[in-house]
Amino acid sequence: MAEEVKLLGLWASPFSCRVELVLKLKGIQYQYIEVDLFNKSPLLLKSNPVHKKIPVLIHNGKPIAESHVILEYIDETWKNNPILPENPYDRAIARFWAKFIDEKIVQTASKFRSANEEEKEQILEELGEQLKVIEKELEGKEFFGGESIGYVDIVAFLLVYWFQVGQEVMQKEWINEEKFPVLCKWMGKLHEIDVFNQCLPPKDKHYAYIRAQIEAAKSASK
Repeated sequence: MAEEVKLLGLWASPFSCRVELVLKLKGIQYQYIEVDLFNKSPLLLKSNPVHKKIPVLIHNGKPIAESHVILEYIDETWKNNPILPENPYDRAIARFWAKFIDEKIVQTASKFRSANEEEKEQILEELGEQLKVIEKELEGKEFFGGESIGYVDIVAFLLVYWFQVGQEVMQKEWINEEKFPVLCKWMGKLHEIDVFNQCLPPKDKHYAYIRAQIEAAKSASK
């Protein structure tokens, strides 16, 4: 029986892109379905009735929601090119760092859009401190997963990339080789791998999207 894999996603979502990245790393054939979050489709509402958000993976008609849950499901279902280590302790450590990224760094970044200028400076400072924490974890290693790409690399790469695009749009550099030499070197290595670049949004479209979000936030604060 042929596997049927569908991904409900959004091109501008790092959470959606991280699922695409794992599907590509494992060579899994899938159908990508772009979702309009302002006009949610019956398929999305049926597949994720609790959160009504993307990404959602539908495997042989069965939906799985939340990107971390999806990544682990994919890794357990398709055993080739594993992203989580076999050792239970190492798996727990990988889950810890992925959780730190989404529950600390993403939550801090989510405040930025609605913040005033003074608050934005404080948020960038806090984000810098949090990125230093994950940079320290990466020191002395090729990847977060050790010598091979793993779960934390996938989660962290897309987030750091989004930050880098955001700082280019805002012309406010706060991630560079001087401040984050280890993270920037690691990002450079991942950008040399074609599949990582295939999962990134087109830059012009991405820039325009972020500019529109910034303008919308400014209008909302007036």
